[in-house]
Amino acid sequence: MPDKQAFIRNQTRVLPVPSLPEMRLYQADEVTPLWLMTEQNLVQERLAPPFWAFAWSGGQALAKYVAAHPAIVQGKRVLDIACGSGLVGIAAMRADAESVLCNDIDPYAEAAVALNAALNDVTLAFTGDDLLDGPLPEIDVILAGDICYEKAMTDAMLTYFRRAARQSIEVYIGDPHRTYFPKDGLTRLAAYDIITNADIEDRALKPASVWKLNP
Repeated sequence: MPDKQAFIRNQTRVLPVPSLPEMRLYQADEVTPLWLMTEQNLVQERLAPPFWAFAWSGGQALAKYVAAHPAIVQGKRVLDIACGSGLVGIAAMRADAESVLCNDIDPYAEAAVALNAALNDVTLAFTGDDLLDGPLPEIDVILAGDICYEKAMTDAMLTYFRRAARQSIEVYIGDPHRTYFPKDGLTRLAAYDIITNADIEDRALKPASVWKLNP
């Protein structure tokens, strides 16, 4: 962990979250070394694509919604699945969740979550397990930002979420209207224009919505 944390400190810098400037994360941008690494460099360094180094638009939208509607997490046990930087989990703890378990299979995400939690004065638990085929953790709420990049992952996540909903776990999803996002069985709660980086999200202001899985 210390080596991964040192890598993140050296390769990124502390920046405010564009649409939630009261929160800060270790992020890559055009002046940081990680930004300049090519796919070949990542392979050489044995790094997965560094999703943990960016405040993606779906996660920002979901974090904004949590901040504006804290009752959805207050006093509840929360899972931030495919958490990346831990942005959404941080928002949940700031909104007085009882606890937040962050989950991501990238080992660098664990280091990023630890650094970002400390930066924002919150406590986050972490698991690197692949949760999708296992038993559900003891939770009340699932928060998921930006999980619809690929059809297979989207389908697997939705299957997991529906299993959770059958156990009375509430599921909230933030997504910038990606191709594979399924609207069936979901209710849209909010829509935002999210400030982001055009180099990673194709535009500097990106529409994103927050949805709740119907029980």
